[in-house]
Amino acid sequence: MWAFMEGIVRAGETFSWDRGTTEEQARVMWFPQPPGHTFVAVGTGGEILGTANSVRNHRGGASHIASASFMVDPAHSGQGVGRALGEHVLAQARADGFRAMQFNAVVETNTRAVALWRSLGLQVLGTLPEGFRHPVHGYVGLHVMHRAL
Repeated sequence: MWAFMEGIVRAGETFSWDRGTTEEQARVMWFPQPPGHTFVAVGTGGEILGTANSVRNHRGGASHIASASFMVDPAHSGQGVGRALGEHVLAQARADGFRAMQFNAVVETNTRAVALWRSLGLQVLGTLPEGFRHPVHGYVGLHVMHRAL
């Protein structure tokens, strides 16, 4: 997965990870401890199309809220991989007993992702102005998105 994840991380346009993240650091961040999950979308030829993870977003009295992250291989963009992963993650979070999904940091210029998440029932609760330093667009907003499960 690092073969395509590295390019996404290095580009610094859609993910709030440090652009210098190493493969080992990514492995630690992408494979959460239970009750977290990591999912991989695999093509008919066995190729990895994309990946997602889901985690408990909060602890204690807010431990019923999940969060998730997604990366799709740019070579397979626009083929429904993100949608399939999104639908699967939402269903799994519901099955795991979570009551809501919260995305903490959706870059507002990532319009395809924002549109996808809206189509899956998430709404923008608020936007942190200039919350993300985009390498091309400068400081842009960072959406917090939510959906009840």
